[in-house]
Amino acid sequence: MSDIDRNPEKSWRLAALREAIDEGAVRSAQRLVNKLHPAEIAQLLESLPQNRREIVWELTDPKQDGDVLLELSDEVRSQLIREMDAEELTAAAESLEVDDLADLIADLPEKVTQQLLHNMDQQDRERLSRLLVWPDDTAGGLMNTDTVSVRADVSLEVVQRYLRMRGELPERTDRLFVVDRADRFMGTVTLSRLLTDDLDKLVGSCLDAEAPRIAPDLPAREVSQLFRDRDLVSAAVVDDEGRLLGRITIDDVVDVITEEAAHEVMAGAGLRDEEDVFASVLPASRRRLFWLGINLVTAFVAGLVVQRFEGTIEKVAALAALMPIVASMGGISGTQTVTLIIRGIALGQVEWHDTRWLLMREIGVSALTGAAIAAIVGAVTVYWLGTWQIALIVAAAMVINQTAAAVVGVLVPLTLRRMRVDPALSAGVVLTTFTDVIGFVALLGLGTLFLL
Repeated sequence: MSDIDRNPEKSWRLAALREAIDEGAVRSAQRLVNKLHPAEIAQLLESLPQNRREIVWELTDPKQDGDVLLELSDEVRSQLIREMDAEELTAAAESLEVDDLADLIADLPEKVTQQLLHNMDQQDRERLSRLLVWPDDTAGGLMNTDTVSVRADVSLEVVQRYLRMRGELPERTDRLFVVDRADRFMGTVTLSRLLTDDLDKLVGSCLDAEAPRIAPDLPAREVSQLFRDRDLVSAAVVDDEGRLLGRITIDDVVDVITEEAAHEVMAGAGLRDEEDVFASVLPASRRRLFWLGINLVTAFVAGLVVQRFEGTIEKVAALAALMPIVASMGGISGTQTVTLIIRGIALGQVEWHDTRWLLMREIGVSALTGAAIAAIVGAVTVYWLGTWQIALIVAAAMVINQTAAAVVGVLVPLTLRRMRVDPALSAGVVLTTFTDVIGFVALLGLGTLFLL
């Protein structure tokens, strides 16, 4: 269930906005748009056809443009950026914090980027350059530099006075980072400890020296796993020399988890994560043709296998009716295994060294389930066709294909992962080919051997 479904007020506002746009009530629509959070505006833009999308974008307060662009998917963001002039883009980008700008700047035209850099002070340029060093899918790409650090040799009272002088803390601050004079990370002190402990105590005596230290090149997927495992709200990003670079907060990790979930859903259908549901026909067709073409090739491979046994099918026509059953059951069994392995890979639970154990387990599971299904199919075949010979053949083919599906379901995702190919995007195509071909060969091959 989506967040909108759980929030009736938000759902009502979005429905009212769509109705106002349909009726041409521009002023009413503009008031409704500007009552929305930037993330809600982004969600609305992504859920509208392009002509209505342009209307809503025109109604959006320019002060919110930068924040809305950050929330959009890559494809929709690129489309809107192409329609904005350089002055609009520069104003939108300048309204963002440096950490947010780092996430957007790669999508901006070169002219706008140069203007932004020219308008920045030296300190902000240095912060931006430090953030842009790291790829988006690493801890360095996720981190922000708005850290509050203190020394271990000062008292909690001094720290409290320092915080009052600052006047505010960065959002989602649950702890302060403790560093030495060389800015090397020593640990953290929680705000609750700072507020409740004896004010005469030194920070060093309240220090959590075991607080997580995240390397900037750690993949974002592993960062999200660390936050899940340890129930973190924030964590320090520390370089090889121990220097504090920045921090990662839970809101960044939630974005990673959401993107991972969307990736698994879209990749399962052979689509990109950022697929725009309202994209025009031509680009959408180009993207889908690739995987449809691969599936077509695999279908022809299965067809060639069937053609090789054309004589068997002519003499034992009943086998033709049983072929889809054998192939589909193998495909379903293999899909269960593939899904299990890909989930394990995504959660960091499955590695290449687990292959042998997983292979033996899945073969055992598939052999047992295959035997049970084969017994049912065999009994139905005897009742249906009145022949135990065909029943035994289809049962044997079923067990063979189920077992083969288990082998393919384990080996293919792990092999693709080892080759740095996304298994979620391509394992299904390989699996379908194998289960179809092996199922047809097993059924028709055994039929040729024992019935002719």
